Amino acid sequence: FTCTACGKTFHQISTLNRHMKTHSGERPYTCTTCGKFCLNLLLHHMKIHTGEKPFSCGTCGKSFAQKYYLTSHIRIHTSKKPFTCSTCGKHYPHKSTLIYHMRIHTGEKPFSCGTCGKGFSCKKSLNVHMRIHTGEKPYSCGTCGKSLSDEKNLNLHMTIHTGEKPFSCGSCGTSFTHKKSLTAHMRVHMGEKTISCGTCGRNYLNKSKLVDHMRTHTGEKPFSCETCGKSFSLKNSLNVHIRTHTGEKP
Repeated sequence: FTCTACGKTFHQISTLNRHMKTHSGERPYTCTTCGKFCLNLLLHHMKIHTGEKPFSCGTCGKSFAQKYYLTSHIRIHTSKKPFTCSTCGKHYPHKSTLIYHMRIHTGEKPFSCGTCGKGFSCKKSLNVHMRIHTGEKPYSCGTCGKSLSDEKNLNLHMTIHTGEKPFSCGSCGTSFTHKKSLTAHMRVHMGEKTISCGTCGRNYLNKSKLVDHMRTHTGEKPFSCETCGKSFSLKNSLNVHIRTHTGEKP
């Protein structure tokens, strides 16, 4: 059974019929929890709200909501990566991942936000972005109830409760909750300073340090003492000042 729109073939007519909806835009299933319209079986979407993940990896125990994601995950353990990038030679476990990767080389961003026009290389990134406009936060923390826009942010949030810091520096052993924090830390060992001040040309390790520095040029002092009203350019300076009122001695 062949799709007349894109030429893709299927073993069953029912699978072809579901696929055709990706071209027609039809979304016949409605979620009673968040009101989202779904293209395929609503059962898959509902697992976002219930947190149900019935498919488990026999090697590491990680669970998934759909069997497809488990099958893809298993390739991490088997090291099976049959799809190769013709530009840089990097290997991938499935074709869809290779297609997303190729857009790094081509710069293609075929998925655009209908609200602000921002482009994305994959549809999943667009879906997550759209929640900025809709305010949708379908992922909830089971510990404190906080709602978040995507699974990645939920996993990062959970480290607040678990205290987990999975990213460790190979040079000094310092651990971090986020990979970007480790990346910024590594520049300390490398002596790398990649971000420059456009006013004086001074270099900094990360954007937050540059932002702090820029206030020496702008005179901005966004941190104010609630007791006496004195303002400071750095939050740390405000914290030190507050101790003059509280008498705290760190």
